[in-house]
Amino acid sequence: MWTGILYALAAGLMWGLVFISPLLLPEYPAALQSVGRYLAFGVIALPLAWMDRRALRLLSREDWLEALKLSAVGGLLYYLCLASAIQLAGAPLPTMIIGTLPVVIAITANLRDAHRDGRLPWLALAPSLVLIGMGIACVNRAELATLDHPSGMDLWRYARGGLLAAGAVACWTWYPLRNADWLRRHPDRSPRTWATAQGLAMLPLALAGYALLWSLMKVGGNPFAMPLGPQPWRFIGLMAAIALFSSWLGSLCWNSASQRLPTALAGQLIVFETLAALAYAFVLRGHPPGALTLTGVALLVAGVAWAVRIKPRPVELAVE
Repeated sequence: MWTGILYALAAGLMWGLVFISPLLLPEYPAALQSVGRYLAFGVIALPLAWMDRRALRLLSREDWLEALKLSAVGGLLYYLCLASAIQLAGAPLPTMIIGTLPVVIAITANLRDAHRDGRLPWLALAPSLVLIGMGIACVNRAELATLDHPSGMDLWRYARGGLLAAGAVACWTWYPLRNADWLRRHPDRSPRTWATAQGLAMLPLALAGYALLWSLMKVGGNPFAMPLGPQPWRFIGLMAAIALFSSWLGSLCWNSASQRLPTALAGQLIVFETLAALAYAFVLRGHPPGALTLTGVALLVAGVAWAVRIKPRPVELAVE
């Protein structure tokens, strides 16, 4: 179990990087950042696939179709929603909404996968969920307090950002549950191979998306300097870094965690992504977090620490 927790921590540290790219490339459309990231992921997956070619040959047509679905929803669509939300609403609101993922996934998995994984008893799970929820509320209350008399247009942008962040939550509630289903059905398969397969499945989809976006911008008379924008080397470097660390390495670590942990517990450990994203945001701002933010972080860590103590029980023995 502790090995799985360490893998989940590593995945969170990698995934937290995706929150800073929209802040570092504010003039780049969210759709371009999404297809650019996953185009880079697909290119990085090519040499990895050559090294892992024997294991990849064992994947069936149904496996490749599943990899494509996971990549499309948990990759392209999720990042499109997240990057758009951050550009519209800034970092605080999307971080708050994405931060609810541990609670949403834990509850969904406990309802959905109890017969496979055993059930984390609701009474035992409740304090952990409450602590995580309180921690997220504290952190984001501190962030939202920085807003100063927003206008009607600011509120409309904020609302649109909130809706898109909710869409990202829906994508990433579906992804880890569906991904864990495949990994549990194939315990003999390497998490590395499955992460590489998702990158390969993403490559043609990202290429098609890039070409479609370029065409639509050209037809619509958008003056944006395609294909790489006004800061090409910065764009390429960020997309490549996020593709390598967040997409491939993060997926590899998460797949390893998913094979070792009950889905309901793994879902709560996505809280590490929220903590990493907040840490990176404060590094970019150049000042430390305040007391309320630190209180929220402490509550988040306490909630996770409580959760890892709970042992899943067979359904017939679970105490409600």
